[in-house]
Amino acid sequence: MDSKLIVIAIGGNSLIEDQKHVTVSAQYEAARKTAAHIARLIKEGHRVVIAHGNGPQVGFILLRAEYSRKILHGVPLDSCVADTQGAIGYQLQMALDNELRKLGVSRSVATVVTQVSVKADDPSFSKPTKPIGSFMSKEDALSRAENDGWNVVEDAGRGYRRVVASPKPVSIIEIDAIRSLLDSGTIVIAAGGGGIPVIQDAEGNLTGAEAVIDKDLAASLMARLLGADLFVISTAVEKACLNYGKPSQVNLDTITTAQAKEYIKQGHFAAGSMLPKVQAIVDFVEATGSMGIITDPANLYDAVYSDKGTKIVR
Repeated sequence: MDSKLIVIAIGGNSLIEDQKHVTVSAQYEAARKTAAHIARLIKEGHRVVIAHGNGPQVGFILLRAEYSRKILHGVPLDSCVADTQGAIGYQLQMALDNELRKLGVSRSVATVVTQVSVKADDPSFSKPTKPIGSFMSKEDALSRAENDGWNVVEDAGRGYRRVVASPKPVSIIEIDAIRSLLDSGTIVIAAGGGGIPVIQDAEGNLTGAEAVIDKDLAASLMARLLGADLFVISTAVEKACLNYGKPSQVNLDTITTAQAKEYIKQGHFAAGSMLPKVQAIVDFVEATGSMGIITDPANLYDAVYSDKGTKIVR
């Protein structure tokens, strides 16, 4: 395969292998395992941009803020995303550098703290639905709603949670910087956590927003803007499936965007799980004509070079 520009989106949950053993060193080891597979693609001569999730990591920041809120200021969501972009980017940079060295490859790796603009009138701001943070009692939830302006909802009998807007990404502020780094041969980590949500006014001034952006949709936008030859989403399963978890489960090998949209209509992909991944790849393939792949970290290389993963084509 000739050298291609590949955008790879990896999940924040994939950086946590054991929910009972969540440490910085454990997260690095998970990042290293994923980086080892990406390094093999880089060795083949491909240019690579990596986006990543950050849901659990933002949750940890918010939980720390809850424990310390009587003595320290709170942390707004845009800052939480910026913090995790730096921390996760650092771990991926180190892991990639180490894994590339093992393969005898010398390439620079850099993380771009990335702002992604959203529209102030996006419908999600008037009807937030994305749950974040830990569970609360009804009393605490109502108190935060009254005193801090939070939107809170009861969650399936497990308690109350804060919900925030999840607007669609419109543009990537640092796209030219990302493109310049790629042109210089740098491996780029960008749009972590879907990007820092910002709103741009009529004069071009930016303001951070209390929102979270779906990282797969942001990665898809970035792949389209960069003219990527391939867009890969790494998740918990090797292939997308129909009737997932049922006796009639069917693994999907290669499907068209038309088939993917029909499966979406039939409700085969869960919201907040596989649905945004399939939709993100459909958007990319329809806009570029290039291929998209869904697979797990262990099969990243083989999904590009063989029959692993689910491939979505026009």
